[in-house]
Amino acid sequence: MSQRTERRGIHVDQSDLLCKKGCGYYGNAAWQGLCSKCWREEYQRVRQKQIQDDWALAEKLQREEEAAYASSHGAQPHSQTHSHPTPPHPHPGPASLGPFSKFEEKKTNEKTRKVTTVKKFFSPSSRVAPKKENQEGKTPSPSNSRRTSFDMDQVSKDFVDFLKNLQKPGKEIHKQCRAFIVNMSSKKDLSADELSECVQDFYQNMAERLMSHFKGSSESVEQVMDQVEKYIMTRLYKSVFCPETTDDERKDLATQTRIRALRWVTIQMLCVSMEEDIPEVSENVVQAITDIIEMDSKRVPRDKLGCVTRCSKHIFSAIRITKNEPASADDFLPALIYIVLKANPPRLQSNIQYITRFCNPSRLMTGEDGYFFTNLCCAVAFIEKLDAQSLNLSADEFERYMSGQASPRSNGSEADWSQTDSAPGGAPINPVLAELNQNLETLSGLNCRQEAVMEAAQRLQDDLLTWTGGVQQEVNGALEKYPLEILPRPVSALDDRNADSDNLPPPLTPQMSAG
Repeated sequence: MSQRTERRGIHVDQSDLLCKKGCGYYGNAAWQGLCSKCWREEYQRVRQKQIQDDWALAEKLQREEEAAYASSHGAQPHSQTHSHPTPPHPHPGPASLGPFSKFEEKKTNEKTRKVTTVKKFFSPSSRVAPKKENQEGKTPSPSNSRRTSFDMDQVSKDFVDFLKNLQKPGKEIHKQCRAFIVNMSSKKDLSADELSECVQDFYQNMAERLMSHFKGSSESVEQVMDQVEKYIMTRLYKSVFCPETTDDERKDLATQTRIRALRWVTIQMLCVSMEEDIPEVSENVVQAITDIIEMDSKRVPRDKLGCVTRCSKHIFSAIRITKNEPASADDFLPALIYIVLKANPPRLQSNIQYITRFCNPSRLMTGEDGYFFTNLCCAVAFIEKLDAQSLNLSADEFERYMSGQASPRSNGSEADWSQTDSAPGGAPINPVLAELNQNLETLSGLNCRQEAVMEAAQRLQDDLLTWTGGVQQEVNGALEKYPLEILPRPVSALDDRNADSDNLPPPLTPQMSAG
């Protein structure tokens, strides 16, 4: 049995991908193993408790402030006390509470924020609407590319065209989306979780209204919600993707550094069931890498999620071609880890967080999109925690590979690739060295061809200069031999005798008059 088949592969129980609360939906590492629905319920419960605790603290501070105020002004005359009355509890004024009034106002706004998000946008009496389309989102800066502006305008046009088919409900949807975008653009001080909560509340309430309109047709609701997500997230992308209030950028750099440090990990170490020597497999691997890298260029969460799904499907195709049978879940995850290591996608953590925060939650909870995205999160978590045991290596080997002191491709103990070829004398040849020699020969041949091309180009340049000089000499000689003489153009008088005029019938015949 070969060393490759003896290795213990990476295995993740499918139950580990589901929500920890047992609701049956897919969980997510960013949500501590919960699905979107359970995470929001937990988040709202914790948040509500925090608000209640803050109010209790506020009331305590208020009582202490009032007691201190009463103690410091107790000896003043009665008339003076009435000239500056203490505002009644529980509505203290700024004069009595000082800085605490701002604290109370902040907590009041925080407590009513969700109510504002839920009711304000869907109230029949709402009249909040921008006058111009360009008021939505942030004001474009001069550094924005024309392509970005074109894409945003195109998305707006497509959204309006789509809503025309819905007639009156379409106008209301468009109005509410525009109002939501303007409102969100003004909330620059909110954290990423709070921004996500606002967007998810909007999704939920919009879906409920659409469900009522379409009389329970989930397919129609999903089509409209896809367009709503595309419209609002394209407009809000710059303000909500990798916001400054998060450490997403730091995580991106840490993940990229980690993946670069693991560049030595081979496909054999991960027990990946793909043979890249097969052209069809190699094509699918390249396409999978392209798809996962392309994720960063998309603006809509659903489009980014689509890149993950396409990448995963190419991986399944590569495994199926290699094994000549359908791929299993145990085959897929190691292959996905290998693709992520090979691609090192830009801003991977930011893209995962963006999808988690602002994608329509129904796509992450069920279906193939949710399954593939959950596996991607597992793959990233595995890479972050990857150690010697994960790759069936000794601690010493792992450290030497990580430090760059050794490479598994030059280690003679790896039987998978140390004896695939042999020298004429029977000695084993490392295929990596053989490939290196072949590449050097190819480069040498290309260098010779390059020199030949440069010589031919130089000769062609010399010939062009010679030909240009010869043509110029011939033109100059012709001009000297046959000089060009420009004669003045004769000017005829109107009264001159013209033979043609005699043939004209009277009274057109010119008459000569005495001067």
